[in-house]
Amino acid sequence: MKIAVLGAGAFGTALAISLSQTGPVALWAREASHAAEMAARRENARRLPGASLPEALSISSDLARASAAEVLLLAMPMQQMGAFLAAHRTRLDGKILVSCSKGIDLATGQGPVALIEAACPGARAAVLTGPSFAADIARGLPTALTLATRADAPNLQARLSTPTLRLYRTTDTVGAELGGALKNVIAIAAGVVIGAKLGDSARAALMTRGFAEMSRLALKLGARPETLAGLSGFGDLVLTCTSAQSRNFRFGQALGSDTAFDAAITVEGAATARAAMELGLRHGIEMPITAMIAALVGRELSVSDAVSALLSRPLKEE
Repeated sequence: MKIAVLGAGAFGTALAISLSQTGPVALWAREASHAAEMAARRENARRLPGASLPEALSISSDLARASAAEVLLLAMPMQQMGAFLAAHRTRLDGKILVSCSKGIDLATGQGPVALIEAACPGARAAVLTGPSFAADIARGLPTALTLATRADAPNLQARLSTPTLRLYRTTDTVGAELGGALKNVIAIAAGVVIGAKLGDSARAALMTRGFAEMSRLALKLGARPETLAGLSGFGDLVLTCTSAQSRNFRFGQALGSDTAFDAAITVEGAATARAAMELGLRHGIEMPITAMIAALVGRELSVSDAVSALLSRPLKEE
């Protein structure tokens, strides 16, 4: 299977570097200047500085050329995926489209698989998700991810695995994509706790109740509990709630400490909080942490008021 990664951000670049260990890989960049710069320097200095691009990795801004591959990894922000699929559906239909995005589309309330299936009904949709940082993957540090797909799973699993990237497969696409999306919201909340100097005990409590909240919504929407307890749910939650490498965690820290955050950095959990809150309301699922983050992101609530609201909730059984 020939592979192309569509999206030259940090994660897309890291995946392309890792996958090029086992065969040629094409990396597509939206801007021609960015592609030319990477090809000349053999480095993505804008998004992943310090990581060399192997010779087996080709770089292009020509989407027609890149999308000639059989397997296309969609490594782009979730809120851009719907428009990208709609604009290029003819070129993408019939391919194996693997979403590497973690989020819920604000416009439709859908995850990446539903977006892919609606725009490209002839494509085979999959989700690649789990606890991972781009820098670790690019450096060849051991990483395990979940590959969720309902078609051709063993062959795709083998092709996307490398000596340092281990994939576990599942057919539960709903659980995999919701675990990856919702944990970003809880990671923002964990960052708020640390930024506001509320302590590690408070973070542990927040993570535990956040996981319960994630599970309530995901199970209601058809996810399997073992998926949420695996790499794409609990595993990713632990990583992003405890490391400053997580953009969502750093964004939450900035909110909690009332300091500036670089607006150019994509924080998937900010949009996902609003989308998840709407899904919760639609399905009658109580999601107090998600609602708190949505209000904090929208500047509708102060950190002190948010903490007071959570601590004053009625006492109940766990």
